[in-house]
Amino acid sequence: MTAREFRGIKPATGEALEPAYPVTDAVALDAIVQAASDAARSYGESTGAVRSEFLTAAAANLEALGDEIVARAMLETALPEARLRGELARTANQLRLFARVAAEGSWVEARLDSPDAARTPPKPDLRSMRVPLGPVVVFGASNFPLAFSVAGGDTASALAAGCPVIVKAHPAHPGTSALAAQALSDAARDSGLPAGVFGIVYDDGHDAGLTLTRHPLVQAVAFTGSRAGGLALLRAAQERPVPVPVYAEMSSVNPVVFTSAGIEQGGAGLAAALATSISGSGGQLCTQPGLLFVPSGEAGDAFLNATAAQLDSTPACTLLTGGIHDAYQRGTAGVRAHPGVRAITTGTPSDTGATAQLYSVAARDFTPALESEVFGPVSLAVRYDDVAEVTALMRGLEGQLTATLHAAPDELPALADLLAALQDRAGRVLFGGFPTGVEVGHATVHGGPYPATTVGAGTSVGTHAITRFTRLLAYQNFPDAALPPALQAANPLGLLRLIDGDWSQRQRPD
Repeated sequence: MTAREFRGIKPATGEALEPAYPVTDAVALDAIVQAASDAARSYGESTGAVRSEFLTAAAANLEALGDEIVARAMLETALPEARLRGELARTANQLRLFARVAAEGSWVEARLDSPDAARTPPKPDLRSMRVPLGPVVVFGASNFPLAFSVAGGDTASALAAGCPVIVKAHPAHPGTSALAAQALSDAARDSGLPAGVFGIVYDDGHDAGLTLTRHPLVQAVAFTGSRAGGLALLRAAQERPVPVPVYAEMSSVNPVVFTSAGIEQGGAGLAAALATSISGSGGQLCTQPGLLFVPSGEAGDAFLNATAAQLDSTPACTLLTGGIHDAYQRGTAGVRAHPGVRAITTGTPSDTGATAQLYSVAARDFTPALESEVFGPVSLAVRYDDVAEVTALMRGLEGQLTATLHAAPDELPALADLLAALQDRAGRVLFGGFPTGVEVGHATVHGGPYPATTVGAGTSVGTHAITRFTRLLAYQNFPDAALPPALQAANPLGLLRLIDGDWSQRQRPD
């Protein structure tokens, strides 16, 4: 029987791209998951040096395929070359960052509590650390075909933790996904790892993703995309006989609050910077500022008019897929139809390209219906008379990935309630600047309260991300030689460990 096939689509024209990719059938999918499960123990027990070698090789392979990957991604996403080359560099750098994390090893959070037989009752010898969960399913994202896809941050962090990874390729860019998968598969082979450490599944619909999520051997799921998609996976995972965590990054409107002093301090360049943040990459970024709070009055009017002029001069863009374009058209039509909303930009919405759009509404007319994310280059300005209005509205917002405040530093004491509301609603709070552009580092938090994510305690970017794919395991009264190296008394890995409540590298070998 011939396997069903599908092709990538060129967004600008609707043209089907060669070659065709076969949909992974149920038998092949089960074999891929079984191979991952078979590899889980040996890979989970591998040293940090082995995982580091693997991830470093994957980064080099990705860069070697760079011209081919970028060319294919341009065809499948309509994203510009400069953006994709930057994303390629970010993806390789993420892999190398997690290679260093794996090699250094302190992420396991080793803790040792010494025994005390003389105490009543006797105190046991307790030692704990983080250990890998097992096979992880990663879903490729539509808007980041590299950095949040096959070789992206979810994959890098899960592999660094010692978990085999199965990627569900995004149907909008199968060719890009196949090339990135080649980079990872070749690196695994050349590092002497079992083939099941990395696998990839193709499907132009939702069946394979749901099957993977429900598979009894899968231990965690990572997803970046729509709220509907993330919640469907969450339901599937929770309905399993043994539920597993779903780390889904979903919708966010990323509120930005401006005070009059903040607008004045930002100067002439503030409107241009805001317009770039709204429209960059076609507005198809999870941190795009879709909701603005701007003071009423002449200064706020001038600021928004300047921003609108910048957006009106921005060419219409081709969105990632036809489905995203249709959703953008429906979403912006809904905003325009809401009572009290008026357009500030003058561009006419296009049936073929996405025009950047800016709207405004008085704070008294703002309702939860205007809080929904419209994925694309559009933002809504809520005009307020008093900061107390903003604080009240902010406390009523859903959870967000980011929240930003533009104010003068000497205003901060008077804005304490507003700042507390921003901190309560978001995973990352900015003072000045704009939320688009997520630094990949050790202190990064790219997460937030529900429904920005399904697990507000986590992050999908930065080295904290590794802990999502682990669990804590304690050993009580084990012989030292039987313990993992991270917990042995001699500290053969030279880790920073918590020993009797003191962070120490005691007994580190010379």
